[in-house]
Amino acid sequence: MKYELILFDADETLFDFKKSERYAFMESLSDFKINYDKEECMKIYSEINTAIWKEFEKGTITSDKLKVERFNRLFKRLSVDKDAEKFSKAYMNHLSEASFIYNEAFEILDYLKDKYRLAIITNGLLDVQNKRIRESKIEHYFQEIIISDEIKIAKPMAKIFDYTLEKLNFKDKSKVLMIGDSLTSDIQGGINAEIDTCWFNVNNKEKPKDMDITYVINNILELKNIL
Repeated sequence: MKYELILFDADETLFDFKKSERYAFMESLSDFKINYDKEECMKIYSEINTAIWKEFEKGTITSDKLKVERFNRLFKRLSVDKDAEKFSKAYMNHLSEASFIYNEAFEILDYLKDKYRLAIITNGLLDVQNKRIRESKIEHYFQEIIISDEIKIAKPMAKIFDYTLEKLNFKDKSKVLMIGDSLTSDIQGGINAEIDTCWFNVNNKEKPKDMDITYVINNILELKNIL
């Protein structure tokens, strides 16, 4: 058996974050009585949120600033006069309660649990991820759940992987596999940490020629064939 430790990303790998995000955002719009086309508003927010998390991965914005700044940018785009900080708190409260897990996640974790050590490394806000993931229906599968906001280190930095291995008292990187959907955080992070990677390419995108990705899967259950 080549691998002994399997590291998972959380959102869009095991958890349906898009569903959680949509739920929290729509609830917050209703809370604040924002009279704007909700679908268009969701589209604009998704663009802003994706861009600002890329800034976070590059280290150009802190997690504390990110929480509110994304809504400042949204309200500016919409010309809406609302308190971004209060909206952010409402949104994160709703998001923390929105733990939607892919059905396939239960099947693959049941398959792996007695064969490998399992852990999660997630880039996310502690107030949100603590409840969504650490108190989720699958938390018991994992020996460690590492949240970037809690330790102030984020993917794709190699340090978050090194921190996780140290917490698990696991030293042999050749026996570690990182699985995730994000090329810029999960896969690049694994490469930076010098561990094997498995890109969960659910949208069947073209594999980048400049990235040394160990495996590519389109369905999480394909891990059975690899492992």
